[in-house]
Amino acid sequence: MKKNCIVIGSGFASLSAACYLAKDGWNVSVYEKNDSLGGRASQFVKGGFTFDMGPSWYWMPDKFFADFNKKTSDYYQLDKLSPAYKIFFSDDIITIGDSMDKICVEFERIESGSSKELKKFIREAQINYDIAINKIVLRPGLSPLELVTKETILKVDQFFKTISSQVRKRFKNPKLISTLEFPVLFLGAKPSKTPSFYSFMNFADFGLGTWHPKGGMYEVIKAMQNLAIELGVTMHTSMPIDKILVSNGKATGVSSGGKIFNADVILSGADYHHSESLLEQKYRQYSEEYWDKKVFAPSSLLFYIGFDTKLKNVEHHNLFFDTDFELHAKEIYDNPQWPSNPLFYANFPSITDTSMAPKDCETGFFLVPIATNLEDTQDLRDQYFELIMNRFELRTGQNIRNNIIFKEIFCVNDFKERYNSYKGNAYGMANTLTQTAFLRPNLRSKKVTDLYFTGQLTVPGPGVPPALISGKLVSELIIKDN
Repeated sequence: MKKNCIVIGSGFASLSAACYLAKDGWNVSVYEKNDSLGGRASQFVKGGFTFDMGPSWYWMPDKFFADFNKKTSDYYQLDKLSPAYKIFFSDDIITIGDSMDKICVEFERIESGSSKELKKFIREAQINYDIAINKIVLRPGLSPLELVTKETILKVDQFFKTISSQVRKRFKNPKLISTLEFPVLFLGAKPSKTPSFYSFMNFADFGLGTWHPKGGMYEVIKAMQNLAIELGVTMHTSMPIDKILVSNGKATGVSSGGKIFNADVILSGADYHHSESLLEQKYRQYSEEYWDKKVFAPSSLLFYIGFDTKLKNVEHHNLFFDTDFELHAKEIYDNPQWPSNPLFYANFPSITDTSMAPKDCETGFFLVPIATNLEDTQDLRDQYFELIMNRFELRTGQNIRNNIIFKEIFCVNDFKERYNSYKGNAYGMANTLTQTAFLRPNLRSKKVTDLYFTGQLTVPGPGVPPALISGKLVSELIIKDN
């Protein structure tokens, strides 16, 4: 007789787990609080403009679909971006090409002799990538012994050195340092607090390249939804779960709007802190003090803008590092406050994918990383919009305000309301040394039988590929336990 599993939430980790469990013969039902699937990887469409509300950067092409004898091309078209992205500084622009040769030429332009050091750095990063992807991230985080392999023993020093120290040992130019340190911001921590082992993000960037699914990142969610339905998973939207039911220490079901739904196993891919709030106090593993002491990845201030013209002097992905990188990091992590002069990211997918905007128009998405739990008012949102637009116009040499058809804003309060996000974080829990692998919140509840968790607050951590792997890990654990 088939066992039943209820999955709470429909982000990457939840859909991944649902597919793996269905493949193993389980009856799986997914319950999503919002009116569309995807969790933080939602999509916003208005007036012919299409926006990815969450992840917009496709790195580290995953092996997920191969586990189901499928290819990404069965569901969506992947295009490699050339160039991958631009970084705007106050006095220069660095263009990251689509090959190591092009990137080396750009590094040499900035700092003579740096290409030799870059090749060495990326070779080491590739070794770390192979160990991370094939050894570490495929472990469920149940024991510190999972980290002990012949490969990781040889790399143990890299868990106690930082990305920042390793980059600065090799490169002197501050622009190159910022270029190499920025990928770990996706892991949600300062480069000076992130183990140097995570240089594998640099290999994902320079070695594997930056890709774009035609139609946007939401095409990946739609592909996973289609695969899940092919495997027999049922989907329920606009169904917020208000309680996880426990009887005699065993999870037995969930309730939504007064209705009870029973299952053999409950798996939550919703925010971990929120998921535990659905339990009686005695069944929660982690206290409020535990969560409050953890280092969380930043929140974000996001502007989704429709322009009635094509923009100039920008690429699909653009980073504006024309202010003090370290000061902004301190204002996120050390002294949480609205940033005095923030870095920001600008994404114009319609530059390479005309399907994402009406003809002769541009879809624009601006992101400012900010500390979690900040005061979030309309006045502050408007103030930062003006600040970002001033800098954007200055650095790209164009006036665009009069070309704005509409803008929508998303910030801390929206992360809390739409995603039940703890303190309004955007990316989950940071991957610092003391929050890595077995030191992250568990995939399996220690207090309730048949209750599991997945997503960016548990192992392996934040990011799209780790979320997909998290779903795989928890499904394997459920199957093994049952």
